[in-house]
Amino acid sequence: MGLLVGGCKNDEANDNDKGGENSANIISPPANISYNIVASYPHDTSSYTQGLIWKDNRLYEGTGLEGHSRLMKIDLKNGKVEQSVSLDPTVFGEGITILNDKIYQLTWQSHEVYVYDAKTFKKLKQFSWDHEGWGITNNGKELIISTGDSNLYFVDPDSFKLLRIVGVTNNNGPQGNLNELEFINGVVFANIYLTDYTIKIDPSNGYITGKIDLNGLLEKSGKQVNKDEGLVLNGIAFDSTKNSLYITGKKWPLLYEMKIN
Repeated sequence: MGLLVGGCKNDEANDNDKGGENSANIISPPANISYNIVASYPHDTSSYTQGLIWKDNRLYEGTGLEGHSRLMKIDLKNGKVEQSVSLDPTVFGEGITILNDKIYQLTWQSHEVYVYDAKTFKKLKQFSWDHEGWGITNNGKELIISTGDSNLYFVDPDSFKLLRIVGVTNNNGPQGNLNELEFINGVVFANIYLTDYTIKIDPSNGYITGKIDLNGLLEKSGKQVNKDEGLVLNGIAFDSTKNSLYITGKKWPLLYEMKIN
């Protein structure tokens, strides 16, 4: 998502939040998920990371900020860009996902979604989206989108028709600021904007079942960024072959490979 802006909510979101408040009484607190860092890799500090994907041994990244928004394919080990396309300089790019050999890229406030051929990066089509775009992933059949509120929006990939909305909640109530998303083994992982937490969500009911506390992750490597400028944790990719998560942040100098327990 963009620069230090809280998530907006619409009437649909409010309706789901009310349900979340009622169900919060029966939800167990999220379990703490431990992790181990197994490697770190260079990350371009000009990249305001909005979306991250691992596909066919390559890292794909979508970045934001007007005039700097791109879609890229990157060599993980050296951080070098192998393929890229720049967005119109008036557009603020957001999350990305790959489904059926197509890359879907959200925009923050332009209400546009771009669809590219995953191999050539040729733009195939464009959809309209009524909400802000923050994060996007997929479950193999449907796109799953976050808009900065406390909902997951399930969308048809061919028509971009909204199919359903699932409110995300924990034992304390609805969880707002859902940002970058990644679908992993039947569950959704999400960065919470302006925090160092990544949460684990059951997409069938929106319950948060776990959380990863990544506080101090970058600092432990002797690196610093100014989080007051919005340079926060953002970016989750999953390598199913190695069972590894790749994690980074906006303009971070490093990308981490980790195992979660």
